[in-house]
Amino acid sequence: MKVLITDPISQSGISILEDVGIKTIKLFNGSNNDKIKACSDVSGWIIRSGTTIDAKTIKASKNLRVIGRAGVGIDNIDLFAATRNGVIVMNTPDVNTISAAEHTIAMILTLSRNISQGDYELKKNKWNRHLLIGTELRNKTLGIIGLGKIGREVMSRSLPFGMKILGYDPFVSQKMFNSDEIRIVDLDEITQQSDFITIHVPLNKETKDLFNEDRLKKMKKTARIINVSRGGIINEEDLAKSLKNNDISGAAIDVFAKEPIDKSNPLLSAPNTLLTPHLGASTEEAKEGVSISICEQIRDYLLENKLDNAINVPISDLSIIKDIQPSLDLAEMMGRLQDQLNPGAVKKIQVECSGTLKESKPIALSFLKGFLNRRIPERVNYINSEALAIELGIKIENSYTNDSFSYTNLIRTRVSGHAQPTRIAGSIFGHNQPRLVNILGYDIDVTPYGCLLLTKNIDIPGVIGKIGTILGKHKINISGYILSKTDKGQAFSVIRLENFISDEIIQEIINLKEIISVQQVTCEDE
Repeated sequence: MKVLITDPISQSGISILEDVGIKTIKLFNGSNNDKIKACSDVSGWIIRSGTTIDAKTIKASKNLRVIGRAGVGIDNIDLFAATRNGVIVMNTPDVNTISAAEHTIAMILTLSRNISQGDYELKKNKWNRHLLIGTELRNKTLGIIGLGKIGREVMSRSLPFGMKILGYDPFVSQKMFNSDEIRIVDLDEITQQSDFITIHVPLNKETKDLFNEDRLKKMKKTARIINVSRGGIINEEDLAKSLKNNDISGAAIDVFAKEPIDKSNPLLSAPNTLLTPHLGASTEEAKEGVSISICEQIRDYLLENKLDNAINVPISDLSIIKDIQPSLDLAEMMGRLQDQLNPGAVKKIQVECSGTLKESKPIALSFLKGFLNRRIPERVNYINSEALAIELGIKIENSYTNDSFSYTNLIRTRVSGHAQPTRIAGSIFGHNQPRLVNILGYDIDVTPYGCLLLTKNIDIPGVIGKIGTILGKHKINISGYILSKTDKGQAFSVIRLENFISDEIIQEIINLKEIISVQQVTCEDE
């Protein structure tokens, strides 16, 4: 088992992998082509902010199971491509919180007192005290955009300076905070009222260019803006223009849209800027912490299938999987059967759990895994099954009901295509024995294995014998025959065969005048 590491992490982290026999490939200064070659046969890949993993790279990584980001931001990873290819993406969200918060405070202080400019000019033998008059933080308004862990740490460190705190985060409310410490406002108010604005949100469609020319013009002319979060949230050209036009008083930027920064970046020549090369998490403590954490997480997943801080896993607690594994296996097998019963396009899939089986989400994902396995050439697993189904235009519903229909646990599935919906239900009996208890609306008790011939016929004597005669003529052994009758004068049978039979033999059975329908399926994973 191999793990590729393409950004520097501490040796103490690397040793965590090597001590359990995982081979590490260290490629810190390789080209993109070198990385693509190296990732072709690795199970894990550890990066920091210096490596970009795009869809092409993920597709080339045939055996890749997990990408570990030693840090928080994952905008350098194509999350959709990873999910679609069944690759788990995990990060270490808590380890560098203090380092990032402290760097933010350092940037605010340095910016407010012109420390960087003073150092630069003094080393040029310029004593310009009168040109470098700063401002106190006391009684100034700090606007914090994004009130996650880092944003809250910045808040707690700013209060002792006597700052007034405004906060903006669409996912929080005032009830979550002490109103004496922070006031939650909308984005326009925080933009217009703040003396300092610090950004602590991820980069996504909603936050890209959040601070553009229009929003920067809404800030106070004496205001300063700080970004230790992700590059691209502040439009760099617009920020440089605002600084040159004195629309705002200053900016402290640690992260950039393109890193390392281009020589042509307009911020390099803009006045009143404090620029650092993505140092937010660059402390000995944070580097050591994220290195150890991500290597522990990668080790635990590759060896024990245990997940921590997984970003694209649709199951919040994977520890439940071991407890319900028999039900997951049954659901996957039911998915395979439903796929065979619905060979065309499918519009909707419904999975309902009941009784003691309350975890409907993983059951639904397992069903989708079985259902999609033959339809999609890529590997299908718990991670990507839902995304792949949605790509096919399938609407997915999963639910739980208390009504277990006399079963201790029950999985009911319904697949809707262009014809009538098909239903299959299953349950786990004592000693983890799987059973199919309803097929196509007929109550039945079938142990699901091998090849099954599903026949529907008019309920008159002699039909079983006629089917048996045809199969016997072709030397087909019958290993089981389960019958279900209805009150509509019909009978439904499940005939267990040792092998698949040809289309010609199926047609012979269909030609019997008593036969309504015949379908052949297998419970096995082909």
